[in-house]
Amino acid sequence: MSVLRRTAIAFFAAVTVLPFLYMLLLSVKPVEQLLADPGGLWPREATWSTYHDVLLPASSGGQGFLRMLGNSALVSLAAVALALLAAVPGAYAVARLRFFGRRRVGVLFLALYLFPATLLAVPLFVIFARLGLQGSLGGLAVVYVAQTVPVSVHMLRNYFATVPRGVEEAAALDGCSRPQTVCRVVLPLAAPSLAATGLYVFVIAWNEFLFALLFLVAEPGKWTVSLGLQQLAGGVEVPKTVLMAGSVVLTVPVVVLFLAAERLLAEGLTSGADRG
Repeated sequence: MSVLRRTAIAFFAAVTVLPFLYMLLLSVKPVEQLLADPGGLWPREATWSTYHDVLLPASSGGQGFLRMLGNSALVSLAAVALALLAAVPGAYAVARLRFFGRRRVGVLFLALYLFPATLLAVPLFVIFARLGLQGSLGGLAVVYVAQTVPVSVHMLRNYFATVPRGVEEAAALDGCSRPQTVCRVVLPLAAPSLAATGLYVFVIAWNEFLFALLFLVAEPGKWTVSLGLQQLAGGVEVPKTVLMAGSVVLTVPVVVLFLAAERLLAEGLTSGADRG
């Protein structure tokens, strides 16, 4: 490995790890020590009371992040399930079926990302308010599905295009219909790509703030963790150590998921890379 490559890896690792390490160290630092030595990095003695304050319910004097974590997990998992449910047949159709405008569908899907999210915020808010889904976690999950399905179709299409047609033809000769072929043959082969796409959708839904604020601002009991973190950031009376603890609580689940799905994620992101 060349010196330049080692240096580049070390640089990007430091840029990635050091901010999270500083946030973690600050979250376990007693607020008295922080006030006495604002520039100090290592705490003389660690305290976990900040995490207790963050996770404790608001009725008990805490910030209620435990409930917000549950809300975020519910919305994110629902968004993943619905997005994959919509993206799998769409991606397979674009990759395998012949129809007019098939080559332009992917371009049209990705063109939706040329429009800023703020442009869609007001129309979606009006539509969901008329449907009675304002302040609903289910409605918020549907919004995230609308945001993530286009790129999910694009990611899965590239993988489905690499699956040999002979495998599907063999399944057809064995008496499988096309839906059975997709469920029994294509999807098991596409597990890495499904994992990568699902993780992408989960991260988007977990960290999203604008639509969560727009739909749930009047329902504190249904707030997601991103809304709770913004509340901590805007609170003058909240110590910065508690804010850092909330940031760690927001970040750790995503990091754990990335580490757990590292192999599938790498395979899914590189699969189909040579196909347009």
